[in-house]
Amino acid sequence: MKHKLISLILLFIVGLILVTCSGNKPENYLQEPQSEKILTIWWNRGYYSEEDRSLEKVITEWQEKTDNKVELLFFSPDDILQVAIDALGAGKPPDIFFSYRAGYTLIPQWAWQGKLLDVSDVIAPVKKLYDNTALKSVYLYNNIESKFSNYAVPIMQRGLHIHYWHDLILEAGLGEEIPQKWDEFWQFWQKAQKVLRQQGKDNIYALGLPMSIYGSDTYFVFEQILEANNLKILDKQGKLQVDKPEVRQKIIEILDWYTSFYKNGYVPTNAVNWINSDNNTNFLNRKTLMTINPTMSIPASQQEDEEIYLNQMRTIDFPNNPNETEPRYLVSVKQPVIFKSSAHPELAKEFLSYLIQADNLGTYIKGGKSRYFPIMPQLWEDPFWSNTKDPHISVASKQFSEDQISLFNNSINPADSQVDSENIWGKAMQQVLIEGVSPTEATDLAIKRMKEIFSQW
Repeated sequence: MKHKLISLILLFIVGLILVTCSGNKPENYLQEPQSEKILTIWWNRGYYSEEDRSLEKVITEWQEKTDNKVELLFFSPDDILQVAIDALGAGKPPDIFFSYRAGYTLIPQWAWQGKLLDVSDVIAPVKKLYDNTALKSVYLYNNIESKFSNYAVPIMQRGLHIHYWHDLILEAGLGEEIPQKWDEFWQFWQKAQKVLRQQGKDNIYALGLPMSIYGSDTYFVFEQILEANNLKILDKQGKLQVDKPEVRQKIIEILDWYTSFYKNGYVPTNAVNWINSDNNTNFLNRKTLMTINPTMSIPASQQEDEEIYLNQMRTIDFPNNPNETEPRYLVSVKQPVIFKSSAHPELAKEFLSYLIQADNLGTYIKGGKSRYFPIMPQLWEDPFWSNTKDPHISVASKQFSEDQISLFNNSINPADSQVDSENIWGKAMQQVLIEGVSPTEATDLAIKRMKEIFSQW
């Protein structure tokens, strides 16, 4: 495992992925010199360079104030989780670890397994600055010590957002207003596709809905659809509800409804093979009229083009639920962790305590250009988030700060993080759309696998 880890990191160095804030590269990234204490941080490379630079700025300021030294390594989202798993296996994890995907995949499991350091003393001084959702997201169960506690530090959040091409809807002659009733909302985009194709736009599709096993976006979007239909896979105690006939039947109906868009030609044919970036790419290439995305990366990528950002593209609220109630948005809180086997746990706590000071955290989050949003109410006062003239950030900010929000199920039971890791919903869609399995059979296979996973926890 040690050789595998070293090879991976050397590959990152060759690709110029390594950034060392201290300016010195150690000869062995698993073993630091014994003569000085160096804090090692492994961090998910940002979607934009500005996000990485904002983190580097916070680190540099901390080094100058404390005379501590930091080695910062950036890893891609696709590599960082495996590198962490290998490092833990080798007994050489970093002092601080952060991955966008870890919060809904590995962190609940690591907490359960007793691999994470309790960071309650990091959170305590600023606990009153956090909203309840953020605090709840890191209050996890340690099965080794038989207790709940804070095993991660919340820094920011993301949710699901709907984007569409406003100019194409106008070309279709469908007016300014998007229907807010559930059925009418989805019919609207289908109608728009038909009109635009009659106008000669043969390659346009109504809906950019992910239906692949290769991207976590599939899981997020489908979970939001389940939420809209008031379907609870888990109860409040984290117990599976899939044995209930009414829950099983509702899953069948929703899976059939969701995959029917693809069967009827309203979703791009390659959506069954999409990775997380592909719904962005298809939308930005104007192959889909609307799409749902778990971050604000789509409009953020167009901020430099005012015509596109301000006039052609729109971000909107979800429609009202099928029962006509207002939507409740599922959110994922992003959180760095300290492993129990980290070399410098106290130094790691010191840095995270510095990072989550409101000014520092605000600087870092804004570096992401609105991909992620604050979890401290006072940060919403920054004009960056409250500018009503921004047609995208203002809508998303309202979702987080005013509308109803809820965490994904992995915060209730770590077994659900394994359901997400295996992309159970994506597999069910693949069975229906590629293998020709009925929604009923695909649902039963999904339920069977979920029960197997939950029986192991």
